[in-house]
Amino acid sequence: MARKETYTTVQGDTWDNIALQVYGDERHADYLMQSNYAFLETLVFSAGAVLSTPALPEEQDGDLPLWRTGEAGDIDPYDE
Repeated sequence: MARKETYTTVQGDTWDNIALQVYGDERHADYLMQSNYAFLETLVFSAGAVLSTPALPEEQDGDLPLWRTGEAGDIDPYDE
């Protein structure tokens, strides 16, 4: 199932609550806030605000850097 590109708030939503619902982790609230600059001063949302919920940078790429995947092996930068 494809992820939605927007989220419509319900009364009482907060940034961390929305990030948890959309991205599965409250720690992505900062990314959500960056993507919705017009709402930055909102702490608790009313119902009906439509927020942009773009894919996280790692999700957009589809390809993680080797150091994130564990496929780089045991590379020692000091090994000659």
